[in-house]
Amino acid sequence: MTSPLEPGSTVGILGGGQLGRLLAMAAADLGYRSAIFCPDSLSPAFHVCDRHWQAPYDSRAALAEFAAAVDIVTFEFENVPALSLDFLEARVPIRPSQRALATTQDRLVEKNFIAGLGIPVAPYRDVSNPEALKAAGIDLGFPIIAKTRRLGYDGKGQMRLEQASDAERAWAGLASGLVIAEQVISFDREISVVLARGMDGTIIPWSVSENVHQDGILSTSHVPALVSDLVNDRALSYARTIAEALDFVGVMAVEMFVIDETGDVIVNEIAPRVHNSGHWTLDGSLISQFEQHIRAICGLPLADTRTLGRVRMENLIGDDIERWHKILQDPQARLHHYGKSVTKPGRKMGHVTWVDLD
Repeated sequence: MTSPLEPGSTVGILGGGQLGRLLAMAAADLGYRSAIFCPDSLSPAFHVCDRHWQAPYDSRAALAEFAAAVDIVTFEFENVPALSLDFLEARVPIRPSQRALATTQDRLVEKNFIAGLGIPVAPYRDVSNPEALKAAGIDLGFPIIAKTRRLGYDGKGQMRLEQASDAERAWAGLASGLVIAEQVISFDREISVVLARGMDGTIIPWSVSENVHQDGILSTSHVPALVSDLVNDRALSYARTIAEALDFVGVMAVEMFVIDETGDVIVNEIAPRVHNSGHWTLDGSLISQFEQHIRAICGLPLADTRTLGRVRMENLIGDDIERWHKILQDPQARLHHYGKSVTKPGRKMGHVTWVDLD
């Protein structure tokens, strides 16, 4: 194992959204500098970092300057071009690894990986044209969900098909030659496991969270999840198995469906980064997912993830952020405003957390 990164070193972060912003703030708390690389001139992470590069992710000149200025690179989202990561990895360590990112960038590769570990997933098929999509629906049984294999998030890049005649419309709407079809699963609830894995292989999870989505976007998280001990233990076991198989370093989230309380759990997807369903840790745990991620990638000891009480986190999406003044009138509410200058429907603008202390 390499020596821990010394305070005063610079953590490079690919992506300038709220996750990059919160990672930069956590790095500063530990004595590190931060540098953000993002093509968006309005990136909220630019407000809190030491340096930033506003450039396309495939700009070799900008990437070379960025790599020369940082001591380690991490990322806040999955869709960084592989060639850009190859370019950076030849110059500076990247954590988590490219393998973890490559596995989760493509939904088909991800599903094959999870299933290969013996972990249940929704039945799925790789499809390459409308006829194959129709055949997948007949094989799996309608309804199905068709998803682009790459670049989908927050409900984007997916369409529900109720019958075979929907195949042409769905294929045209997805506008991608790389598509995966999944059987629609009836489930009791959605949960996620957020955990950290250190460079020495130590794994420390947080309490399992229970999540509610609206229009494909996370709306609320509650901790602890109202699940049986069997479901809780199985979810933690699946997440550990995935982290170890990827030789993961950093914080990751594994989203799952609880089919029923007899312990039937299936994995939906992996996020190889800090995650929205872990935002509650900023106020409801002894350590936030953001500080723990910085600790992990810099080779520092991981901290205690104990939950402080019963926690509820609510995303502030679009115009919800206009409630900020009302939220601050609640003495038990903890507001996190992401500082985004443009409000859009479906855009995550902030979140608020309530903790009922034990």
